[in-house]
Amino acid sequence: MHPTPPRDPEAVKGVTFGLTAYTMWGCFPLFFALFDGVPAVEILVHRILWSCLFLVGLITLLRRWPPVVAALVEPRRLGRVLACALLIGFNWGMYIYAVETRQVLQASLGYFLTPLVNVALGMLVLREVMARLQLVALGLASLAIAIQFLMLGELPWISLLLALSFGSYGLFRKQVPLDGLSGLFVETLLLFPVALIALAGFSWKGTSHFLGDTQTTALLIASGVITALPLMAFAGAARRLRLATLGFLMYINPSIQFLIALAVFGEPLSPIQLVTFIMIWTGLALYSWSAWQSRPGQLSAR
Repeated sequence: MHPTPPRDPEAVKGVTFGLTAYTMWGCFPLFFALFDGVPAVEILVHRILWSCLFLVGLITLLRRWPPVVAALVEPRRLGRVLACALLIGFNWGMYIYAVETRQVLQASLGYFLTPLVNVALGMLVLREVMARLQLVALGLASLAIAIQFLMLGELPWISLLLALSFGSYGLFRKQVPLDGLSGLFVETLLLFPVALIALAGFSWKGTSHFLGDTQTTALLIASGVITALPLMAFAGAARRLRLATLGFLMYINPSIQFLIALAVFGEPLSPIQLVTFIMIWTGLALYSWSAWQSRPGQLSAR
């Protein structure tokens, strides 16, 4: 018998961090469902405000100000960072709206579609050459969306907007030389003034829910903290694992959302929707297999 090779402790830590991050993201619907009667726009405003304030303390504690300052003093960098900020803000808002209106299945579908949107953007924008299996995967996803449109008479617009906004965010984010923590802080910092103005508007109109009752106020503040915590875990995973390994773990997030939509929120799943989900899952399996085959030794640390 051949001795079992020892496990790489850094890879094990990376997988643990990755599982933690994607599990937390997957459980987000349970958190945002706790807001009773608070509009999605107001939740988004507080998510931006409290994320930014929480990250100030975190970056100070970790002594990570140099890359932030370097980004802020170079206006050339801020154009792409602003694009990232607008896209992630839009994505957050759409996601909160999906949870509030009990359309978590559509949100789940959107994040299942995101890797395939990345493939499409890579071809269209970056002129990347895709493997045959990746093209088949993209074709299956496109066919699934077409079937939903033809058979159900409507586009899954929440899914498409979530996938397109997050896929585009990833495209711009690749071009910004900032780590995840610093990048998120600069993005929220750019949105901070707009969020403050919106908060002042809610207060002036008398529609603000902040300080209205203890539970809602605590939830609004906590929305910023839960934004940063999975990102920290993800950063720990990204430093220790290869990209394809992270890609496999990523499917945990929409899978948990899918189960929550059915088991907790009781959302209906029509046969047509089930067929289209299966087509997209098949496409993701082909895409993952292609990515795995092209990169040997994915579970080893960098």
